[in-house]
Amino acid sequence: MSREIINPDSMYETVQYGFSHAAASTATKTIHCAGQVAWDKDYSLVGEGDLAAQCEQVFKNLTEVLAASGATAANVVRMRTYVVDYSPDKLEAIGPAIAAFYGNNLPAANTVLGVAALAMPGFLLEVEVTAMTDG
Repeated sequence: MSREIINPDSMYETVQYGFSHAAASTATKTIHCAGQVAWDKDYSLVGEGDLAAQCEQVFKNLTEVLAASGATAANVVRMRTYVVDYSPDKLEAIGPAIAAFYGNNLPAANTVLGVAALAMPGFLLEVEVTAMTDG
């Protein structure tokens, strides 16, 4: 079994925090993306206090990680969405962002989880995905 670690140069560095943006293993290629938050390449929080803006940055980051892994949203087989202080009204911001991420592709399985907090103050959303490609 082989393992490939993916840390795109266009993204913020993560190894010093104990994770990579994605890891892929092959038989068929499975891509396990670390939960993405609303940081830009310079560790600046995009959308302080604005769930919709954070959603946009999170899915931009996921798109970049998937592209660096040789995948797109069409290859996603599992999504987990963590939302600080979740309430159903927050889906008004999250739902359209997920739909934009998938575009014309059918969405993968997704679990939305309410959490008390995420890794850093100010993060409102974290999304992780698993994707598979033919290699």
